[in-house]
Amino acid sequence: MNPHFKLTKQQRSGVFFLLLVVIGLQGIYFYSKTETFDLRASIFAKNCDLQQQIDSLKRLAQVKDTAKIYPFNPNFITDYKGYMLGMSVAEIDRLHDYRKTDRYVDSAKEFQEVTQVSDSLLNTISPYFRFPEWSQHKRKPYVKYTPRTNMAISGSTIRDLNSASIDELTSVYGIGEKLATRIVKFRDRLGGFLVNDQLYDVYGLRPEVVERALLQFQVLHKPDIKKININSATSSEIAELVYIRYDVANKIVRYRNEKGGIATFGELRAIEGFPSEKIDRIKLYLLL
Repeated sequence: MNPHFKLTKQQRSGVFFLLLVVIGLQGIYFYSKTETFDLRASIFAKNCDLQQQIDSLKRLAQVKDTAKIYPFNPNFITDYKGYMLGMSVAEIDRLHDYRKTDRYVDSAKEFQEVTQVSDSLLNTISPYFRFPEWSQHKRKPYVKYTPRTNMAISGSTIRDLNSASIDELTSVYGIGEKLATRIVKFRDRLGGFLVNDQLYDVYGLRPEVVERALLQFQVLHKPDIKKININSATSSEIAELVYIRYDVANKIVRYRNEKGGIATFGELRAIEGFPSEKIDRIKLYLLL
């Protein structure tokens, strides 16, 4: 055994330094591996907020795939609706705490200031926000048609909008057979136009085309409309009105039951989803 394991002094020194090199390299390897793990953990911790936003947007995308999102007043977001929109519990609680002080948010910017939602989530849900018209002091007023006395063109006379046929309506530049049919169907659903402004409510009919149409057609004979008593009608009866969706009709009935009745039409503006911008039209069909 001696010839194989007997080493000189120089050989023993070489083996010793070799061991030191091996131990040093092992130490460097384990140290760098630990640093990499700590760095990854740090990056993951810093991205928790981003991951929460991503999860919120994913939930919102799932909602879009399963159910249509209707315009709503963000002041009345419930816990469930807020969760489905992608808001966190803390963000929903901030909104509810703010509402407990009997204050309302009047813009998407103010909504973000109160709830502290992220910019990405705000940009996704804010297009569905609908605030009452009276709260939008800087909002451009709704374009309304102002009747004029000299409405005839080339000696033609004004014809009744409530008796105009599809062929007659297509004589207006910008109204084809499709739009003319849509106007007649909308008129039938209303039971007849009560005011000229209701022509603006026909889907797809541009304001400038409405202006041209009203040069030839106006409400000359108003139909007899049976008005709906808002304090006694059922949800189904209220929903028969073109301007009010069935879910909003249910909310009106719940609000009426909670308050013991509706005293003024202005109270309807506080109901989530109510089309406040069309309150002047809706009042034509309601009784208190």
